[in-house]
Amino acid sequence: QVQLVESGGGFVQPGGSLRLSCAASGFTLDHYGIGWFRQAPGKEREGVACISRDGRTYILNSGKGRFTISRDNAKNTVYLQMNSLKPEYTAVYYCTRDTNCALEHDYWGQGTQVTVSS
Repeated sequence: QVQLVESGGGFVQPGGSLRLSCAASGFTLDHYGIGWFRQAPGKEREGVACISRDGRTYILNSGKGRFTISRDNAKNTVYLQMNSLKPEYTAVYYCTRDTNCALEHDYWGQGTQVTVSS
């Protein structure tokens, strides 16, 4: 069965870094796009990044210049490297399976909490 499990969240001070992982099972990773979204308290879920089937990467919104998305097919895992973190990045981060970064999601992980605070 398809599963996505996020990990790597935690508490970090402003300016710090975190690397989130999305471990996939039940399907072949590079046959799909994998996206990252985040949802802060009281706000709508917003897209953060996506990696397509052929490895093209897209960084959205405030993540540009700060976030990098990558994939390790051997480990069936997608990573989101987040640098120069700001308090406004505090949110629950989710990974999702997409047809090919086309906003056509069918599976979501349970999310991992990221808190940026001094």
